[in-house]
Amino acid sequence: MSGATGIGVGPYAELTFDAEGDVDRATQEAVGRIEATDLLVFAHGWNSDRSTATRLYDRFFAPFPGLVGSQVRLGYVGVVWPSIRFSDEPIPDFEAPGALAEPGFGPALDPGTRQALGEFWPRRRAELDRVAELLEERPESAAAFVEFGALVRELAGVDSVPAAVAPAVPALFTEDVLEVCRTLTLALAEAGAPPGDGDDERGLSIGGGLRGLWKGAKELLRQATYYKMKNRAGLVGERGLGPVLDGLARRRPGLRIHLIGHSFGARVVSFSLRAVPDGARYTASVTLLQGAFSHYAFSERLPHDGGRGGALAGLQRKVDGPVVACHSPHDSALKVFYPLASRMAGDSAGVLGFDERWGAIGHDGVQAVPGAPRLTLDAALREGVPASGCVSVDAGSVVRRGGAPSGAHSDICHEELARVVVAAGRMGR
Repeated sequence: MSGATGIGVGPYAELTFDAEGDVDRATQEAVGRIEATDLLVFAHGWNSDRSTATRLYDRFFAPFPGLVGSQVRLGYVGVVWPSIRFSDEPIPDFEAPGALAEPGFGPALDPGTRQALGEFWPRRRAELDRVAELLEERPESAAAFVEFGALVRELAGVDSVPAAVAPAVPALFTEDVLEVCRTLTLALAEAGAPPGDGDDERGLSIGGGLRGLWKGAKELLRQATYYKMKNRAGLVGERGLGPVLDGLARRRPGLRIHLIGHSFGARVVSFSLRAVPDGARYTASVTLLQGAFSHYAFSERLPHDGGRGGALAGLQRKVDGPVVACHSPHDSALKVFYPLASRMAGDSAGVLGFDERWGAIGHDGVQAVPGAPRLTLDAALREGVPASGCVSVDAGSVVRRGGAPSGAHSDICHEELARVVVAAGRMGR
């Protein structure tokens, strides 16, 4: 099963889901044929198409055969779900030499990204053509920004959100579009994007013109895809991956399943825990790499609202092992942009003000879960990780490379992180 897919380890199969969480039955059957004692199930993140996901799995899985004990027979599964690849976001180890030093910060959409957007939003060709035209022309017109904002809201589905849940729509889609684009332009500069011609060091047009704000407009479009993927990732996990793995475990008693997720893929695997029946112990470990969801997700009592818990409150107890959240301070996507995208309309902290309510688990680890230890990567590799519960591992010593706007968000292909998975799953020699 490994040779035909371009994966260097085996047995390997891909498990494919559509945007509604429905599984491709042929891929489900292929996974069911894998003979193994321990199954590594890895879900990719937002900045990915199928070929990029396969390359990620090949690179990340490569060290495992040399790390596990002789009693362990590994099987490998790559989860493929509909996300989107922005070609101007560099991925360490996957790009041509020099790509990290000179990524494409211009507002215009490159052909690869335009094609990916068309696949992400099928039947929206006219709207995407107009979005691409505005980003290419960058008119010095407030009306053009208003038009752009309306198009992005339509693509994101915000205009169709029921009034009862409208307050949960991120402020990026509800506030004045010029102010939002100015904020996002400043955020790009904070994330390390160089200013364009005619811009000051903050990325704003010298003299106060509007042309420089189109960089922020492109980022607003990117955030719209994140908004759609955030909801999609949870749905794929809960309605798709979770039930598929439960069915597999029922047919294969004794199989140990180790969940691994990167970025929104961490959300996919975490939300799959909602489908684990009470008392089932087949989920042997969960490792979250730069997870793009709330650091309060597993908390049973939110610090700012004691009457509520996180979206996954207490679900770590459905894992027969630890939930390990690897995080890095060098991840600009989660340090700068995730809080922006998550903040709700009317928040008094201001759009760029940091508020811990909106922090990501991949930025500073698990929060507000009593007794959850915090380890350095060296300590985790030297001493191991706890046998159960939530644990945070600062992986910044290796997760540190990458260009703007995402920083080190995708810098996850390291043997040290594979060793964390092995330690979490108690698979070592």
